[in-house]
Amino acid sequence: MSASPTPASEGDMRMPPLGASHQPFKGRKDTLLIHGGIDGDPLTGAVNVPVYLTSTYRQPELGKHLGYEYSRTGNPTRAALEALIADLEHGRFGLAFASGMAAVTAVLSLFSQGDRIALLGNVYGGTFRVLDQIFNRFGISHVTVDPADGEALAAALAPPTKALLLESPGNPLLTVSDIGQIADLARRRGVLSIVDNTFLTPYLQRPLELGADIVVHSATKFLGGHSDLVAGLVALSDPGLAERLYYIQNASGGVLAPLDAYLVIRGIKTLGVRLDRHQASATELALWLEADRRVARVYFPALPGFPGREVQQRQADGPGAVLSLELAPGGDHRAFLEALEVITLAESLGGVESLACHPATMTHASIPPAVRADMGISDRLIRLSIGLEDVADLREDLDRALTAAHAGAGAGGGGEAAGAAREASSPSAPDSATAAGVVNEARNADAAVATQAAEASPAADVTREARVAGAARGPLLGAVR
Repeated sequence: MSASPTPASEGDMRMPPLGASHQPFKGRKDTLLIHGGIDGDPLTGAVNVPVYLTSTYRQPELGKHLGYEYSRTGNPTRAALEALIADLEHGRFGLAFASGMAAVTAVLSLFSQGDRIALLGNVYGGTFRVLDQIFNRFGISHVTVDPADGEALAAALAPPTKALLLESPGNPLLTVSDIGQIADLARRRGVLSIVDNTFLTPYLQRPLELGADIVVHSATKFLGGHSDLVAGLVALSDPGLAERLYYIQNASGGVLAPLDAYLVIRGIKTLGVRLDRHQASATELALWLEADRRVARVYFPALPGFPGREVQQRQADGPGAVLSLELAPGGDHRAFLEALEVITLAESLGGVESLACHPATMTHASIPPAVRADMGISDRLIRLSIGLEDVADLREDLDRALTAAHAGAGAGGGGEAAGAAREASSPSAPDSATAAGVVNEARNADAAVATQAAEASPAADVTREARVAGAARGPLLGAVR
């Protein structure tokens, strides 16, 4: 993966040779998931990339090796994954790390004392923490800015800012940012644009095509997809940046183990079919939750009227499978989480199982309370990663949890406090045709099939009744903070 044709060496720490000879696979995205990167083993004909469980490599003579010298510097299994993420993101170079935060840390290590990083909108709490508690000590500062505030964004990109980092959709409020517009502004200011693409993956969104300089992933999530590994990935196209990042990867040593690299490759092969199901269920549940008076607000990019929905439709191929809900006033988040039986209370997201998270005390606990409040992350906010279970079971589980959350306030099933919140923040629920249309957008499937599925679903009856009951309600969603 180097502009140099010479093999990698632990001594000079140049990039390994695989990328120099790798020719990107030309195919549509579902085919690319299976045949991208290094497809199989040309030596034996094995259809899967072998797992090279070795730390070192025999050298035929002093000063010469066969392309690999030491597995921190380069490993064939890891190199296959690195080539795959480069192909999937339509970039030229990829790097694999021991975790998503190891990938973020390596990217942030490109910068020096006196530099500043602009964090745009909602970002993962661990990203904030590593900047606030570690890089800050090395003289690399950060500033948080709302990407929707053009004046504030322009000011934040002034010197000494050297890079901006954003997530779109953001974590946990699913805030949508116009990646192309922001990347163009950053480029004109001489600022690097870094996009965390964990929530959507390259199956749904490819930030490099939109103008971003660097893409990072927690491959622990949807790319791996089975909650059985921890990994991070970086993709980019600039050879100079790639060479610097490879030097940092090799020198600091936060590399991905060969077996984990193999598991990520295997997970990526089923990414398309998984994400299609993930986001279809997420869309159906978001529509159902949006119609429920026990929920004050639902954050999900596919909802009609959601801020940034048009931008999301333009720059991505779907809404993803993560949504957040804010319980109506009086709702007890602890009771909600403890009542869940199918959905698991846990950190992380993107696995085959549905997961619930309380951002204020889990993923974003490292962010000071005042900053969290300014971001709009309240104690009543719950983040859901929708898995592959039957959507009817998930709906029943959420209904049970919502009843428990409001039982103490006497609002089970939609009491006065919850009802007042819904009247203030939401309109009528979409009817079955609207629901089918949104689910169809997520699935990119035949409209008639999606309509039939929505009509047959209990959610269609619930949303139809809610529409009749709530015809006079206000705007679909309040402004995302």
